[in-house]
Amino acid sequence: MPAARAPRIPVEERLFSLVLALLATDTGLTKTEILSTVQGYRQRWSQGDNAALERQFERDKDDIRELGVPLETIEEPGASGNNQNLRYRIPRGAYELPDDIAFSSEETALLTLAAMVWREGTLSGESRRALLKLRSLGGATPVPELDYAPRIHSRDAAFEPLRTALDRSAVVTFDYLKPGEDRPRARTVVPYALVQFQGRWMCPAIDPDTGGWRTFLLSRIVSPVTITNRIVETPAEATADRSLADLESLWEGQTTRVQVVANSDAETRLLKRRGTVRTSDTELEIHWSDRHLLADELASFGPEVVVTSPPEIVSLVRARLAALVDDHQDPAPLASDIDEGRSRG
Repeated sequence: MPAARAPRIPVEERLFSLVLALLATDTGLTKTEILSTVQGYRQRWSQGDNAALERQFERDKDDIRELGVPLETIEEPGASGNNQNLRYRIPRGAYELPDDIAFSSEETALLTLAAMVWREGTLSGESRRALLKLRSLGGATPVPELDYAPRIHSRDAAFEPLRTALDRSAVVTFDYLKPGEDRPRARTVVPYALVQFQGRWMCPAIDPDTGGWRTFLLSRIVSPVTITNRIVETPAEATADRSLADLESLWEGQTTRVQVVANSDAETRLLKRRGTVRTSDTELEIHWSDRHLLADELASFGPEVVVTSPPEIVSLVRARLAALVDDHQDPAPLASDIDEGRSRG
């Protein structure tokens, strides 16, 4: 019978537990003591190889220091240079708010609410750190007026397992169906970000074997995402900011021109797209990053839009409209039906 899987601990809970543990000690805790006892680490700690868990701890140290938490490293007397004997602590006096700064329970709750709403996607790292800071300063104070806390959720089933893989720097596998292909293809990658661009969730990732950089649209992942035990560190330059900059550059450099019916729904909607320029009374120039998504959108307007350039978009839209016509035509009669009709005649 396979061993039970360790329960997944949210990142913010693990960081919060680490801060509390390091605040509660005056002499500091060794890495082994932290990994074997603190919530979020102990569930994955073993007597054997804990290399992946140690890398996670190193990233967490960077995260809480980036938050402004004064995490100290203390060397054991007579054991200089031995990293296994290093002790870690957070001096409470250096961490607490200055005496002249304080939040009311309502102010703290509103800040916490904002951090919770802001916790998804490309901002998740910053929002988690903000929420950690608020909670450790007493942000859990209940306020009856704020019992309802909105959350931003992704509808894509692949989102949560990909975010879990991000936390672990784990390689994932999934089936991905590209437009125009009949069958999905198996992909093996290590995700390094989750970003929302033009209203759609995307996952920039790196092929762990070839080093190739890829960006996947979550809505095109057609199988469950499998998180493997293989851990791969991504390059320092693999960030959400880089991915968004690449997507923005792609969007900026690609345009198409369309003729629209005046005062139509198509004209109204396309004019509201970011970057759309009216080049004449009836012509618009619009930017795009994915030709298939653009073709789907333009075809949905039917006769209100005529694409004039570039040729690849013209062809894609025509193919979609032709398929739509075929889907709504009466099926050709079978030979048996024709013979039966003749016999009745």
